[in-house]
Amino acid sequence: MKIAMIGHKRVPSRSGGIEVVVEELATRMAARGHEVDIYNRHSGEEKLRTYKGTNIIEIPTVNVPALHALLSSLFATVKSLFKTYDVVHYHAEGPCAMIPLAKLFGKKTVATIHGLDWQRSKWGGFATKYLLFGEKMAAKHADRVIVLSENVKKYFKDKYDCDAVLIPNGINRVSPVAPDIIREKYGLCGGDYILFLARITPEKGLDYLIDAYKALDTDKKLVIAGALTPKTDYIASVKEKTKDCDNIIFTDFAGGQTLAELFSNCYVYVLPSDIEGMPMSLLEAVGYDARVIVSDIPENVDCLDGYGNSFAHGDSDALRRLLADCLAHEELRPCDFKADKTPQDVQAERRNLLLRYDWDAITTATLDLYAGLKKQKKK
Repeated sequence: MKIAMIGHKRVPSRSGGIEVVVEELATRMAARGHEVDIYNRHSGEEKLRTYKGTNIIEIPTVNVPALHALLSSLFATVKSLFKTYDVVHYHAEGPCAMIPLAKLFGKKTVATIHGLDWQRSKWGGFATKYLLFGEKMAAKHADRVIVLSENVKKYFKDKYDCDAVLIPNGINRVSPVAPDIIREKYGLCGGDYILFLARITPEKGLDYLIDAYKALDTDKKLVIAGALTPKTDYIASVKEKTKDCDNIIFTDFAGGQTLAELFSNCYVYVLPSDIEGMPMSLLEAVGYDARVIVSDIPENVDCLDGYGNSFAHGDSDALRRLLADCLAHEELRPCDFKADKTPQDVQAERRNLLLRYDWDAITTATLDLYAGLKKQKKK
């Protein structure tokens, strides 16, 4: 099949979970003999023409961040109209606003809703309305809508009477690595820090974690791994809140070997978010056999399916108590610290998660969905 991927920023990139998903799917599809075009936003970096068997097509944008998604998805869609694709696959709500244009020219379209982006507090009034419009265009006009959780599947059914298909994100099975770079740069030796690795935005709940950490009696450090640029009022407020805490380390964006070392050697990974789609960083933490603490929003709890520990989202004191309990059971690392489960139970849960979120199986499910559309097209 000939497939187009539209809506992400760039591949390869770790600027967000969407970019990771597009790369994982597209490169696996290409390895199976399909022709995949990835429409990257132009960033000023050296242009790639191919990547792991896929074709990279650069799309121009303007230097106005608020318009990047709108214009890049518009330009990518227009460019795709002059190519013969079996499927044009849109990622995220904003880019889905262009689906009617693709449909007008007879394209088969698939939309993956990575999360209800309009709920995120960083968006203003116009952006929120635009994201809701993109969501509606996906529900009403895409040939198939993919969602990542039962909660969002129900949302699309209740709001739009749209029967979305649940195909989750995946986990890569990885081997933990020694703390070399992080030892040299940050003095981290392994097992001596709590890890937050996500975007530094209000909906990720970092404030709850900072408040909980500051109320703990512990020598363990708190490592905050997330991009510090572009500078925002929220990032400034987080820096101000932690300026007197010597044990809180900001690494800025972490990728490659640094990211692998941070996941491999953390005492516990914490994701205290208020809003999620299907958090890639959480899946990666499981892939590294880290024990995890998450807020109890459905997207986090459903994703873990019993693995890990959760606290009432927005309750920093509940998070503090859970962290204190975790710190009191250091002998159980890397296993879970639930009193009602043995280490063997926990590892069985992790194995089940690795099977459930196998990227090859997820790629097969996505290709099967494409193939169904191709058969419809022939009829």
